[in-house]
Amino acid sequence: MGEDAESPKINHTFLRDYVTEADVISTVEFNQTGDLLATGDKGGRVVIFQRETESKGESDEPGETGDSGEYNVYSTFQSHEPDFDYLKSLEIEEKINKIRWLPQQNAAHFLLSTNDKTIKLWKVSERDKRPEGYNLKDEEGRLKAVSTITSLQVPVLKPTDLMVEVRPRRVFANGHTYHVNSISVNSDGETYLSADDLRINMWHLGITDRSFNIVDIKPANMEDLTEVITAAEFHPHHCHLFVYSSSKGTLRLCDMRASALCDKHTKLFEEPEDPGSRSFFSEIISSVSDVKFSHSGRYLLTRDYLTAKVWDLNMDKGPVETYQVHEYLRNKLCSLYENDCIFDKFECVWNSSDSVIMTGAYNSFFRMFDRETGRGVTLEAWRESSKPRAVLRTRRVYTGGKRRRGDVGVDSLDFTKKILHMAWHPSENIIAIAATNNLYIFQDRVNPETQAQ
Repeated sequence: MGEDAESPKINHTFLRDYVTEADVISTVEFNQTGDLLATGDKGGRVVIFQRETESKGESDEPGETGDSGEYNVYSTFQSHEPDFDYLKSLEIEEKINKIRWLPQQNAAHFLLSTNDKTIKLWKVSERDKRPEGYNLKDEEGRLKAVSTITSLQVPVLKPTDLMVEVRPRRVFANGHTYHVNSISVNSDGETYLSADDLRINMWHLGITDRSFNIVDIKPANMEDLTEVITAAEFHPHHCHLFVYSSSKGTLRLCDMRASALCDKHTKLFEEPEDPGSRSFFSEIISSVSDVKFSHSGRYLLTRDYLTAKVWDLNMDKGPVETYQVHEYLRNKLCSLYENDCIFDKFECVWNSSDSVIMTGAYNSFFRMFDRETGRGVTLEAWRESSKPRAVLRTRRVYTGGKRRRGDVGVDSLDFTKKILHMAWHPSENIIAIAATNNLYIFQDRVNPETQAQ
């Protein structure tokens, strides 16, 4: 039967590319084992993926060990709802800014999620048994009349379909006047910090009605404000150390043993600026958007607009390594300022051995740098690479010289397709890339070639 010539045609490309704002992924985080992966979006939802283990060690291809389990949806829940600050007449978005997993202590999992103002602690647990044989309730859960009970029985647990329960255990509210940009769980397993533009607070996981202010850079007169806090993180091994970055491109390492209020830093990490290269955009592009301790605790990884830098805690004169992420954009800063892309906040991550770093770029590109060789590679997260066993292809941005086939010109870059959020498996070469409303999970093979999960 032929198609009706008068019937309207559906633009499938438009439907495929149409993205609602609420579906845009705003944070990605593996738990400590890497078996769970959580994402948060601008609609206030948290989606947890679990790694399946059935296919581990199985492979049809010689020389490969198999997929080691795909990640499938484990649970989805609404973490935050839109709110309104009546004192300031401001709307509070439901967007999830950060998710952090707590170290697992028992069969249940716990995670922290935050929007601009409120931090919540969630318990994720499984239930595959249900009690039966109550004395005071019937099979439908209704209370029995006491006069009808003639004997007592011991309730028993019977197997049932697996259920994943997600329940809020704590709500940490009213701790921040400004927007929360970071949360970090301490190595002591009992406390965590949260940072906004001007203050950093320390919370105990069991106490919701008060927190301790450990950094306050708010000036007496707001007209004297010269910088804001952009990110903060606890040291992975020393519970008394934490670092925070600023919009001026500086890092401050603080030691809580020295003072309860850490307004005076222990170490200041700053790269001297070349006066000859200063421009109108210098302060904007030098702002640190993310800071991460290495797994060893020896190094710091930071990301500003154009570069990723590695700092040694024992050397505060400047970074020990600098990687150009997209230097070809330096000549386009004016147009990037006009469309607000210059204010994009890219994240950065370490691999499990601290030998490779990864960060995002535009046009669905993300970059990896080998610290030993200093070489970088540009990879693309796109739909074709999400097919099973599809090889991630390397890309190159053409900036001059001989143009190769497949090169992308700077003027052809799509600045709406940006890779801002990502995570690296804590012990394996598995990465999670958030590209707008899509989550890509890529796994390195033994051969070795990076292929799509």
